[in-house]
Amino acid sequence: MEQGRLLLALFCHILYNYIRFAFGLLAILPIILLGGCAETVLIAHSAKKIREFNSSTDRKGYYKVGTPYKIKNVWYYPKVDYSYDETGIGSWYGPNFHQKLTANGEIFDQNALSAAHRTLPMPSVVRVTNLENGRALVVRINDRGPFAHGRIIDLSRRSAQLLGFKRQGTAKMRVEILPEETRQEIVKIKGEYVQNDRMMASNAPVPDAVPVTTVSVKSLAQVPGTSIQKIKQPLNSNKPQDKRLSGVQLTKASRASKVQYYKVKESHIFVQAAAFSTKDSANRLKNKLSNVGKTGVYQTVINGKVFYRVRIGPFSNNAPADEALSNLIENGFPGARIIISNKK
Repeated sequence: MEQGRLLLALFCHILYNYIRFAFGLLAILPIILLGGCAETVLIAHSAKKIREFNSSTDRKGYYKVGTPYKIKNVWYYPKVDYSYDETGIGSWYGPNFHQKLTANGEIFDQNALSAAHRTLPMPSVVRVTNLENGRALVVRINDRGPFAHGRIIDLSRRSAQLLGFKRQGTAKMRVEILPEETRQEIVKIKGEYVQNDRMMASNAPVPDAVPVTTVSVKSLAQVPGTSIQKIKQPLNSNKPQDKRLSGVQLTKASRASKVQYYKVKESHIFVQAAAFSTKDSANRLKNKLSNVGKTGVYQTVINGKVFYRVRIGPFSNNAPADEALSNLIENGFPGARIIISNKK
């Protein structure tokens, strides 16, 4: 009998301790669960931060025209120009700038269809035509450059591949702005952020006419690849269009970012020293530059106005043209540039 009471007392003691343990567990369970939730939230927050950091590579940047700037003694004046259409030598850039910030705050992607331009607003949409093989591509301007005087555009690596000049590095190009696509791009990006420039290009000072009287022609050496000869008669043309572009038979091209193909004609490389509204001024400059190489005066009509362009060349390739251009710039012709013109 006494033994039974002892067993019952032992059972009650064990049961009592078990109940105490159970109630204690229930009391701390919310704390354990809350601690686990807090850790989960912390992990999720950290993951979000990582995602936000990675998404910074998709930065949309901001709309930017920019203020005048000077590179290698030449001033450039960024501006809005929906009539922009220029020929010259194009190049490409990529590996050394991949994933770095562009001039308007985007992340440069060498595999995207983009380009750098010296004066067009960012972003702008342009059609680039390789005048050597007829390939054309629509690309987006989101950076400043190129900073070599003899180049008019710096394309991304992928753009260079599609235009077929990545291996050679440079090619004769035509660059023309697409106004409608550019306006749409600006509206899209302005919804994100707009940078207020201190001075827009429309208010920037316009460079004066080439100071011919200050040029020392004696110091200009003859450029290899050209021959000195007299021009019997300046080329005259009554056509309202600039013949340099007639080799590209443009139809209504697709606006999609894919390669288009156009028929092209053989073309020459010239260095244009200056353009004048009077023939006498053009002839005076032609005579001053006659010891540099073959120099001519070419008449054109733009928007109903007659202009006389003084050009040196033609050149067979980029190298002598680059040398002639540098020579002119160093001797007082900061507005000199390389242009492409059809062979006669």
